[in-house]
Amino acid sequence: MKIGILCPSEIALRRFMPALQKTSFAFEGLAVNSPEERFGEVLPSEDIVSSMLESEICKAKVFTDTYGGNIFSSYEEIINSPEIEALYIPLPPGLHYKWAKKALEAGKHVLVEKPSTTSLLDTRNLIAIAKEKGLALHENYMFNFHSQLDAIDEIVKNGELGEVRLYSIKFGFPMRSANDFRYVKSLGGGALIDAGGYCIKYATRLLGESAHIVYSQMNYKNGFEVDMYGSGAFVNDEGTTAQIAFGMDNDYKCELEIWGSTGTLKTGRVLTAPVGFEPTITISKNGSVEERKLESDDAFEKSILKFKECIFNEEIRRKNYLELEKQSSLVEDFLK
Repeated sequence: MKIGILCPSEIALRRFMPALQKTSFAFEGLAVNSPEERFGEVLPSEDIVSSMLESEICKAKVFTDTYGGNIFSSYEEIINSPEIEALYIPLPPGLHYKWAKKALEAGKHVLVEKPSTTSLLDTRNLIAIAKEKGLALHENYMFNFHSQLDAIDEIVKNGELGEVRLYSIKFGFPMRSANDFRYVKSLGGGALIDAGGYCIKYATRLLGESAHIVYSQMNYKNGFEVDMYGSGAFVNDEGTTAQIAFGMDNDYKCELEIWGSTGTLKTGRVLTAPVGFEPTITISKNGSVEERKLESDDAFEKSILKFKECIFNEEIRRKNYLELEKQSSLVEDFLK
């Protein structure tokens, strides 16, 4: 299965390519965007265009020098290449729909970075095209495939914490550079889209299919056109609650706390554990604290393998459509 990448992004180089090498996918190459794709029909000065192309090609050469493959001169070229069977799209969220739609219409399987799109309608449109053409459409919330989540699930299932009274998920990070796409509305910026989606994804995994929003709060700051932090709560039909908090102008947190009737579990890096990192959990029971090391894992590789399963297994592919739509629906509900 020959796969290509739509743009030489940092996450594609740092996380995707090392994980891809462990799978049976063959890396065929990546595309830089053409001047028209970057700027539209009205191009800026020749110097600006030349500088953009030079920068993109320089980034792309790092990929091909390290991993081989070809450099395609535009997104359209790689999408329409008969050599490409699948595409990884690590663009800013506001661009996902446009290019994922083109890729699916061209008959390519699509692995798109989270979130799949910035609206439920757009996500449903992509699913409809993928269904019609029998194509995989996979959203890369890679943390969901890390083995630490299974270990935590097992602790809860075994009753080690007693009955769960509350789940609490927090994910936020300090302010990035002013030109970061996360602060640009047209590119799909905003704390909910970028950080909150992780929390929502995990909350629904913990609570199950009946999870629904009971309150949501999004907060803004002067000088920014997108939400900068927020919080909310989900409840399932059994009355179990998951509180979430997120932000992109925050002290760094990536935490899970499960408060039970007889014990409390806490852990960090639950949404962002890199390859080789050994997660640590603590379980406290009335003043007694036990620390446990969990196994390291490659969640990105597992997400790619799930994408492969979606390509070759229709049942898994259709279940994945439902998960993707559920996530997009909850994010939209949160916005409302």
